[in-house]
Amino acid sequence: MDIQSDDYTLSAPRRLLAGLLILLLSCPAMLHADGTDAGKVNYVPEIHGALRTRYEMDLNGDGSRFQVRNARVTLGGNVAPSINYFIQTDLCDRGKMKILDAWGRIGITEGLAFQAGQFRLPFGTDCFRAPANYIFSNRSFIGKQMCNVRGVGAKLSYTVPLTARQRLSVEGGAFNPTSIADHEVWIKRLSYAGKVSWTLDRVSLASGIQSVVPDQVRTNLWAASVTWNPGRLTLEGEYMHKHYTRNAQRASQGWVIWGDYAFPIKAGVFNRASVQARWDGMTPHSDGIGDDDRLLTISHQARNRITAGGTLTYAYKSVRCDLRLDYEKYFYHSGALVAPGDGDKICAEMVIRF
Repeated sequence: MDIQSDDYTLSAPRRLLAGLLILLLSCPAMLHADGTDAGKVNYVPEIHGALRTRYEMDLNGDGSRFQVRNARVTLGGNVAPSINYFIQTDLCDRGKMKILDAWGRIGITEGLAFQAGQFRLPFGTDCFRAPANYIFSNRSFIGKQMCNVRGVGAKLSYTVPLTARQRLSVEGGAFNPTSIADHEVWIKRLSYAGKVSWTLDRVSLASGIQSVVPDQVRTNLWAASVTWNPGRLTLEGEYMHKHYTRNAQRASQGWVIWGDYAFPIKAGVFNRASVQARWDGMTPHSDGIGDDDRLLTISHQARNRITAGGTLTYAYKSVRCDLRLDYEKYFYHSGALVAPGDGDKICAEMVIRF
């Protein structure tokens, strides 16, 4: 059997989803009828938002720019003891408006939920941080380039409270492979994603697979991460492997390791400060788009990056304002052509969330 064929690689995510369904539905003794998302029923939606504005200076090209990087608004709430919904729109992503999330979820039994609509595929760790919770001004390469995928589809999720200090979560789903801007296309091959997360006190482990069809070639990804948060300090590492079927491109690797240390201060209105450092990188990477089904275009060349920065925070009840300053140092292979803005830079931004 040709292990590079699309049919063979497609069977793996199907087997994963079948296993997830068996796991989710084989534990009736652990489930109860109160619902997973039981909460106060209120038809008035909860409204939250995040505004992220920034100034960037390109240290290699001597250019600079101001941006409204995000102006996100979310609506959500419980319309029944076991039914909730979530809608998220970015009103200004570098000047463009985007509908990001629109989903509903029903808690079938305690711990077991079914979700359908448009949302991020259950895969990866760093990519799941929203702009209001970013640690750095710019996302890691694996969070932005390798697995920044939303889709229209459905998933099952099951959370097992093992002990007071342990929790196991399993989720998996199937999605349209087409852009979230186009829900009209009839498709023959679906995209799949699944993730397992285990939390023990202050340590979190996660692993998952994702199989998507961005064009003619299916790409299969595997990722694993570990996060440790003993208090003021947070350390995290994540690795990702991306395989292109039909030998369309050499496999891509991505990684990120970062740390953040926060402490209370009293400086004007600011009551918290933190310092951050990060190392991330990737080998030559393709988005899976090519001229034909055998030739893919390299979308992002190999690079490494070191980021250092600091953040001042004013936190008042559920409102928070961050002033962040980051310096990014890039490392490319000898002879690489670096596009404007893809080299060393300084980024200063203000983030307000409510």
